[in-house]
Amino acid sequence: MTEKKLLMGNEAIAFGAIEAGVQVVTGYPGTPSTEALETIARHAEKCGVYAEWSSNEKVALETAAGAAYSGAKALVTMKQVGLNVASDPLMSLTYIGVKGALVLLVADDPGPHSSQTEQDTRSFGHFANIPVLDPASPQEAYELTKLAFEISHQFEVPVILRTTTRVSHSSGDVELLNSEPSPVEAFCEGFTKDRRWTIFPRLTAERHPWLENVQVQLSDLFSELKYNSVSGSGKIGIMASGVSALYVKEAVKGFEELFTLFRVGTVYPFPEKAALSFLKGIEKLIVVEELDPYLEEQALQLIGRAHLPADVYGKKNGFFPVSGEYNVDIIIDCINKVLAELGETSRLSHSAPAIPRSGLPPLPVRAPTLCAGCMHRTVFYAFKQASKQLKKDFQVETIFSGDIGCYTLGNAHPLNMVDTCLCMGAGMSIAGGLSRANPGVKQVAFIGDSTFFHSGIPAVINAVYNGSDVTLAVLDNRTTAMTGHQTHPGIGVTVLGSPSKAVDISDVIRSCGVELVRSVDIDSLENSLEGCIEAAKEAVEFKGPSAVVFKGKCVGITKPVIRFEIDTESCTGCGLCVKQLGCPALFLPAGEEKPVIQESCSGCGLCAQVCPSGAILETGVKK
Repeated sequence: MTEKKLLMGNEAIAFGAIEAGVQVVTGYPGTPSTEALETIARHAEKCGVYAEWSSNEKVALETAAGAAYSGAKALVTMKQVGLNVASDPLMSLTYIGVKGALVLLVADDPGPHSSQTEQDTRSFGHFANIPVLDPASPQEAYELTKLAFEISHQFEVPVILRTTTRVSHSSGDVELLNSEPSPVEAFCEGFTKDRRWTIFPRLTAERHPWLENVQVQLSDLFSELKYNSVSGSGKIGIMASGVSALYVKEAVKGFEELFTLFRVGTVYPFPEKAALSFLKGIEKLIVVEELDPYLEEQALQLIGRAHLPADVYGKKNGFFPVSGEYNVDIIIDCINKVLAELGETSRLSHSAPAIPRSGLPPLPVRAPTLCAGCMHRTVFYAFKQASKQLKKDFQVETIFSGDIGCYTLGNAHPLNMVDTCLCMGAGMSIAGGLSRANPGVKQVAFIGDSTFFHSGIPAVINAVYNGSDVTLAVLDNRTTAMTGHQTHPGIGVTVLGSPSKAVDISDVIRSCGVELVRSVDIDSLENSLEGCIEAAKEAVEFKGPSAVVFKGKCVGITKPVIRFEIDTESCTGCGLCVKQLGCPALFLPAGEEKPVIQESCSGCGLCAQVCPSGAILETGVKK
């Protein structure tokens, strides 16, 4: 007896994992994957599941692997760039395998909406010999999660469940076995000592043929599954996977007699027998997929080996975009290009919008910016003033290296305080490299608290060991803010809400050998800007590695108790507050000479501290 429930794709994955009997869940928050672990955490105590936010994806995978070695069913969650961090243990883990079950949820981000890259995890699975399942909807996400655990346990290999933003964050009715998660079985096998768990060259040589044979078995198995399905009987074939397959169904609505659609839900190992059965009789094949031409390459290889007389239209010959997120309109236009090439008179039509496009109001334009009252703005402004003083007193320029997090937005005008940004934890390392190539220039690296624990510590050690003249500014707002305020080792509470030992960032930095370490509590200073500037000046004038840990509250999770307003009589209209801070609560109305403070003010008071005429005043408790 099944029950329907409206679920986001990530929530459906969580329900599927619990129904599959998952016992250990680890991960690192990263959009669009985060909600899967958070959903499991909400039910963890009731269901007897252990869940944790790990310090990074590598640690998360290694922790899950240890559980899977012991017979547990484990899930690891991450986004596509997190797979880069986890790739080192994963490449070896494919040879070793597991005893229980190990599933990796890897959420890709075509677009990208909130990522550094548009990586395609299907290609990574192919590269690493790891099975990849590619759901197209929340319902399939739920079902394929359970299938992933079955395959992992049966074949003793890790399995990747690859989603994309539109699958992870879309919602739909999902048929569940249980609308409320039930307790999972406690695992009791335990770890058995065996040479299999120690990856030496001899073991690798023995296991590689086994691993390749598993790929053949899985390809045959996948060819029999319903997730690789054929619909329609038209003379033009279409091959698609993931959410692209749903876009195709919408695009060809009303023209189904022209096409035969092959939906691929188990993308690696490629279901060759099912694909070959589909391709026989198909002379024109359209391949629709976001990001890499993975299916297209698989189809071309199969067509070549089988000597089939089929022409392929996809990314490689310019009929579909090679990057970016797809939608129904893009696919309609691309299929119409193919139809024109084939001399077909039929053309797919766009559905008319409910409101004519000409009648739609323009969307408001809002550039990415730090929240009103964000402590990061105070720190950036403080370092800007300190660097100006450094240049004035010592004729020394400053380069500012950023990192991944909310504070990356410090690169925007008018702050302009992030000169480099590469990947998590790279700011300090890049600053060290810049210091070698730019002698006489001061290097400042910004990093967030969660990112510091994720991958910042090795860079601090490297700077100390090699004597880099770098200042590290840690922006500690007591949360993993960018991905939705998840916990981390510096907070003192786990994802399950239980208290834990809070790891002090200043102590960690001192233990790495940094001689000058200062801690500034922005919220407790009467004049936070002045205190931040003094700490910044001391750090940048220090020769060798130095660090300042700035502590404050994230305004995204704290309720303002005061706000500020502008005394129009005292205000001179200099515009300094608007021009230098870029706070979204400060606004200069069109045609006006004096700014106003909007209701979004969180009461940080930075604007009051920079106002040269003292015209910005506290108004009391905010209602």
